[in-house]
Amino acid sequence: MNDQTIEYEAKIYVYDLHNCAREFGFGADEKWEVNMVTEREKTELVRKYFPTLSVKVLPEMLTEMLTSVKSKLSQRLAGFEKALDTSIIGQHHYQYLVAYNPVRLRR
Repeated sequence: MNDQTIEYEAKIYVYDLHNCAREFGFGADEKWEVNMVTEREKTELVRKYFPTLSVKVLPEMLTEMLTSVKSKLSQRLAGFEKALDTSIIGQHHYQYLVAYNPVRLRR
């Protein structure tokens, strides 16, 4: 996957986030929380929050994808996210980007 493909995939993911927010009636003050997670963490987030939107990303592309998505959503990277590299992602087994709204708990 090259940089152009990452940008394209990030653009599609953000487009899906905007559609999902519109479909579920997000208010102007409601924002997506986007995180890199493991498969187990993804399952926990899906059980806890609704709606969630996830995408599986190759570990070597995950940092670039997160950076691109957060940039398109006008969000800043957290301090630890800036320090992530492929070896750390591999150690923690991060595989997914998951977006959720922390206010919208599943009932």
